[in-house]
Amino acid sequence: MEQYVIKGGQPLVGEVEIGGAKNAALAILAAAIMTDDTVVVENIPDVNDINVLLDAIGGIGASVKRIDRHTVQINAKSIRNFNVEYDYIKKIRASYYLLGALLGKYNHAEVALPGGCNIGSRPIDQHLKGFRRLGAEIEIEHGKVIAEAENFKGSHIYFDVVTVGATINVMMAATMAEGLTILENVAKEPHVVDVANFLNSMGANIRGAGTDVIKIRGVKRLHGTQYSVIPDQIEAGTFMYAAAATKGDITVLNVIPKHLEATIAKLLDIGCEVEEFDDAVRVISKGNLKNTQVKTLPYPGFPTDMQPQMGVILSLCNGTSTITESIFENRFKYLAELERMGAKVKVDGNSATIQGVEKLSGARINALDLRAGAALCVAGLTAEGYTIVDDIVYIQRGYENFEEKLRSLGAAIQKVSSEKEIQKFKLKVG
Repeated sequence: MEQYVIKGGQPLVGEVEIGGAKNAALAILAAAIMTDDTVVVENIPDVNDINVLLDAIGGIGASVKRIDRHTVQINAKSIRNFNVEYDYIKKIRASYYLLGALLGKYNHAEVALPGGCNIGSRPIDQHLKGFRRLGAEIEIEHGKVIAEAENFKGSHIYFDVVTVGATINVMMAATMAEGLTILENVAKEPHVVDVANFLNSMGANIRGAGTDVIKIRGVKRLHGTQYSVIPDQIEAGTFMYAAAATKGDITVLNVIPKHLEATIAKLLDIGCEVEEFDDAVRVISKGNLKNTQVKTLPYPGFPTDMQPQMGVILSLCNGTSTITESIFENRFKYLAELERMGAKVKVDGNSATIQGVEKLSGARINALDLRAGAALCVAGLTAEGYTIVDDIVYIQRGYENFEEKLRSLGAAIQKVSSEKEIQKFKLKVG
């Protein structure tokens, strides 16, 4: 089992280039099977979730070719199998996007119910509601969603809750439905807009992505395209918050600052300096940070995927801070690990109170999910002594070259797989 071993106490300084948005790339790659023409997708991150999805796409008969590490070519004209097996789904939740893509293109899909990070209940009832409104018949048998649509027709669909996954999935399915589909109470996240732009580049007719109402005029066929995925706002935010926590000075390159507004606002609240450029953001932390209150909300609110990283910073801020988690009920599990490092926290339902401490101390901790794992690595980088992070497979699901990028900023971090390698690291860094 691979682990990270970290020696903390070093400010992170320098520049780091941000990769393509994992959450956008997953949906875009699924949507690429909706044409018989060749599609080239650029700026995809080389992370486990992406590679599993590409295997799933290849597994149903599409041609998948890696042109280089961050570019893939897909041709789906040879797809004859509409059954996406559980082996793929149990590894990544986003494989469910193949449900909307297959249903939209072929009017039939069989996809196992999804897995993913254990951060709380993430039902797909809104996905299924949308598909049914478009005319699909849905059955759930033997842990699998079986969807069939003889006549796929546009409809007016109001989502009961704001949901990124259902917004994207139903939008994909409606792209080739007959007539007009209107989606209301939709998610506005940047990756929703990116998927709509990608589909439009293939000949779809989608308007309003990024607003409260998306209108989709169905088309009979989609064509090939070449498209570049937007930068990853959560990877960018993670490195920005690492600068804040370690009293560092980091410039994140290849970003869209507009997507980072809520993330930047909290850095300013606690006393960091932030400089914005056309495609870069610089964060400078001189320490002596102050407390604040945070509530996670759908975009453009503060992202739930940045909540654990914020929790780490607040554990080192002066005074008492509060976090209210309104998206995922299990997202505070990392705080128990942070307590092992000396943080003072109290969780009451969907609210956490964090009393700032002067410093954290190194400990052996678990990466409980993707974002919690990255946040706990940041905690280790601030801590006195050595921190060992177990279960880093979660981190590798969503961050490309994570330890290499941290090392380029001055971090003492190493991926290891044995006690001997841990001791070797300790001898090397002193």
